[in-house]
Amino acid sequence: MIDNFSDLGAAPFFAKRLEERNIRKATDIQKKVIPRLAAGESVFFSSATGTGKTFAYLLPLLGRLLEQDAQSGGKNTPWPRFLITAPTLELCSQIKGELDFLLDQSAISANVENEQSSVSLRSCLLIGSVNLERQIEMLRKSKSDIIIGNPARLLVLAKMGKLRFGGLNCLVLDEADRLVSDELSGETRELCEIIRRAVRDCGSLTIAACSATMNEKNREKLLSLAVFRDDKNVNVSRNIEYIESEGNEILRERIEHWAIFSEKRRKIQTLRSLLAAIKTKKSRARTLIFTNRGDEAEMVLSRLLYHHVNAAGLFAKSGKKPLTGTARKEALDAFRSGKVDALVSTDLAARGLDIPGITHIIALDVPSDSEVYIHRCGRTGRAGKYGVMVTIGNETQMRLLASLEKKLKIRVLPKELYQGRICAPSQVEDI
Repeated sequence: MIDNFSDLGAAPFFAKRLEERNIRKATDIQKKVIPRLAAGESVFFSSATGTGKTFAYLLPLLGRLLEQDAQSGGKNTPWPRFLITAPTLELCSQIKGELDFLLDQSAISANVENEQSSVSLRSCLLIGSVNLERQIEMLRKSKSDIIIGNPARLLVLAKMGKLRFGGLNCLVLDEADRLVSDELSGETRELCEIIRRAVRDCGSLTIAACSATMNEKNREKLLSLAVFRDDKNVNVSRNIEYIESEGNEILRERIEHWAIFSEKRRKIQTLRSLLAAIKTKKSRARTLIFTNRGDEAEMVLSRLLYHHVNAAGLFAKSGKKPLTGTARKEALDAFRSGKVDALVSTDLAARGLDIPGITHIIALDVPSDSEVYIHRCGRTGRAGKYGVMVTIGNETQMRLLASLEKKLKIRVLPKELYQGRICAPSQVEDI
């Protein structure tokens, strides 16, 4: 199968940009998705985290915009033409960063029928942490071709009439299973209803929905969205293909899974001891710590900071008050840049994030849903590297982890902390 980006139909400029990151061969999911989106087909697709899903939709859909501009000379094009929505502020910002990387020139040359024309794609990030009036003014001035935002903020702007979708021809639902979850489905459905009304007289809409996990129930929820129905409210989505990447080889082959027993009252002490043991290794450890709830994340972060652990927090809500978008961005930037070695987060806040160099994931609880465990694991073992997923739990949680081990066909290794070292229980007995 072709694995060269240019041969898959990506614009040569984008292929050269990827080479600057030493990305020369397409992943399995990219080889399957790029040609279909480039041809105008709508697809649902899932693939393990770290396999390049963002580029799988950006490359072909940006290429289509460039072709449109080359044919029209970039004149009188409606805006926006390409909408990407994702569940969290952090993921939206990350997608915007990848988009900016690909479009890192003020003008991109497109050669159509031997005529060289200069076109420029404009993009705009619309997230809830930014002043609304400032965003409205930015929209008015930029007239962006590409919009990235979370459903809540997009919905507000659309209802105000500041954001119209009459010229939209590409729609991406990133982390789609989360967008149709009970927490976010109301906003997602209302946004899709507005989009359907706007585009129904303007031709076809190419839709991509993706996630690391997308079960049949989530696919049914997605297909019930208004953008997949016609004027008579009849579902017209029978031909949408669901594409899945080959296996979960990253989960099993690039990530080592550990289990460390600890009673609830001693979990923070166990966590501190584990962080200290990891830190003594030659290579610098970068650790992402997961808890289920914002108030728990706040408590864990507070205890770590009290004991002078270099850490930051990334969670939407706490027991006292929500973290502002600015505070969350500062925490994420500090972790990305290496100013802090540990980031305490909830599952929602870290959903879909690509943070290079994470060596260890530490979970202070065991999710009942295997998909949550997969998303947690996926923050490490990315881009061909290896990582470690550590679960700290009591007897009940260890039983849940054993069930996940069987369901996901992974091997979880029991570990203990002894005299500042991480070792197997048998090694402790032999000392």
